[in-house]
Formats: sequence, C-alpha cells, structure tokens
Amino acid sequence: MLDLAIVRLIFILVISACAYYFQPFHLPPVIAAAAGLAVGGAIILFELRVEKVSLKRLIGAAFGSVLGIFGAYLMSLVLSRVNVENSATLHFLQLFLLLWMTYVGLVVGANKGDMLNLSALGGVFGGEKGPKKAFKILDTSVIIDGRIADIAETGFLDGVLVIPQFVLRELQLVADSADSMKRNRGRRGLDILQRIQKMAHLNVQIVEDDFPHVREVDMKLIELAKVYACKVMTNDFNLNKVAQLHGVEVLNINELANSLKPIVLPGETMRVFILKEGKEYNQGVAYLDDGTMVVVDNAKRMISKTIDISVTSVLQTTAGKMIFGKFDDRMHSVVAEKHERAPAPRKAEAVSEG
Repeated sequence: MLDLAIVRLIFILVISACAYYFQPFHLPPVIAAAAGLAVGGAIILFELRVEKVSLKRLIGAAFGSVLGIFGAYLMSLVLSRVNVENSATLHFLQLFLLLWMTYVGLVVGANKGDMLNLSALGGVFGGEKGPKKAFKILDTSVIIDGRIADIAETGFLDGVLVIPQFVLRELQLVADSADSMKRNRGRRGLDILQRIQKMAHLNVQIVEDDFPHVREVDMKLIELAKVYACKVMTNDFNLNKVAQLHGVEVLNINELANSLKPIVLPGETMRVFILKEGKEYNQGVAYLDDGTMVVVDNAKRMISKTIDISVTSVLQTTAGKMIFGKFDDRMHSVVAEKHERAPAPRKAEAVSEG
C-alpha cells in the first residue's frame, strides 16, 4: 500500500510539473502547476472509486459510453447539415450532445452491468472472482403476502431482489381497485416494497424489461427469469408448477413456512386446545400456533378445553402438515398430575406467561 501511495504521489507531481512547464491555456506557471495538482488529485480519486466497482459494471459503463459517443457523433453529423448562422451555437450543441449522451450511456450501462453473464464469455471475463450475486424475481402474490419482508430482515436473503415494472403496474391496478379488499391488498403490497427498499443490506432493482407479446403476468415472470437465469420468489401454487415445467427455479414461501414447522413424531405427547368438532365420529379439532391442524380421536366431549394427547401419525399434504392424535383419559390424568406437582415458581411463571 505504501508503494502504491508513492506511485500516486509521483503521478500527481509529474502532472503538476508538466503543467508548470507547458503552461496550458496561457496560464501563469504557478496557476498552471496548481491546476495540474488538482487534475492529478481528481484522477486519483476517480481511480479509488473505480477500484470498488465490479468488472460487470465497468464493462457495462464502457460499452454504454461508447454507444453514447457514437450516437452523439451521428447526431452531430445531422446538425452540421443544418444552416446555423452562429457557428458557436452549433459547436455548443455538438459538445452538449457529446457530453449528455456519453453521460447517459455511462450511467445506464453501469446500472445494467450487473445483469451481464460474464461466465458465458469464458477466458478472462469468466474468471472474475468475487461474490456471486443471485438474482431473485418477486411476483405480485409474494409481495402482497408480506412475509418476504420479515425473511429479508433476518438476513437470510442475499443477492439482488428484482422487481419487474409490470409487477409494479399490477400492484398499482390492485391498489386502485374499486373493491375495498383488493385496494387494501394492493396498498399493503406497495408498503411492503417500500419497507424492503429501506433495508440497507438489500440490493433492490426495478427492471423495465417487458414482453408485449405475453399477456399473463405469470408468463412474463417466467420469460424474465429465463432471460437472466434467475429464480422466482412466489407463494402461488400454480405459478410454482408452471415455472418448474419451464425449467425455472422457484423459491416458494409457503414451502419454506411448512419446512420450518416443528417436527412431531408418533408417540409424543402434546397439549392442545380443542376448538371444534371434527368430521368423523367423536373427533375434535385443534390448531397449533403456526396454524397446523390437529385431529384428535375421542375428543368431541372435550371441546373448549385444553387436553394432553398422544400423537398417532403425521400427514404431509400439498396444503401443509396435519397431525393426528388420540385422547386418553388415563394419560391426560397422569400428565395433569405432573403439571400439578411442578414447583411453585414454575407455576407462577406459567401463570405469568398465560
């Protein structure tokens, strides 16, 4: 680092000395040397900033600026054919076009550079080392659902979250709906997006890519995922299946929620609150805190009571997990007696928790 600092200092001094000797723009030697120092310092600052930019952004910025210069050159040729009385005005317009289009090309190219797939080029470009950013496209349903923001806050999401412009349009249409329920859902989705954008550790990008020949938003999402080779985040069951048929990876929030539910094994004892009667004879139905349904045999007469049951089986369905259990008066009495024999502080703690 010290050697590099010395090289930078020598570079600035050389520029200052050259300016002092050649006196550009007929400047006095001292002012020319000071201007050389300022220009050298600006170049070093630019170099320090460029060091932090990824290769993808550099390539995108270079390509965009070249296109901007080429476009400005073509427009300057057109302007040169126009009869302008004041030549200074013509030169100003040409210079303005050059600076403007170069700047726009530089900024747009740098912003879109993250979408480049350098590994497909192979060679030096494919060997760039650094953290690989995984792009994840959010669909309308997962934004309105809102759990994506809670997951993002925990830090489990990495990479770049991509919000297509056509998804924003759909959210706006839902938020402007005449139906109050749809309107509330749409506004909730917009609030969730605003909440995600404020998270400093997340990189959220809004892309303008659209597919006019595709009408359905779900198919637009699949086409966009194919273009950028990224994943789709959703909780829509149908979109999940269609995307898999098209070879697009899907991150389903509902599947994540189901996988995080507590594991219950047959034979275990658990305490539940019987909420209602079951469909079969003498059954009762309870629900865990995460919404898992528990069907209990011999529990019809225990509705509105908290009882201890023995788990008999666990069934995994597409809608989630179902637990089947059996109520036994003898087992319930034994477990209840254990609770009664618990130490006094323990009971106080349980009462305070309740």
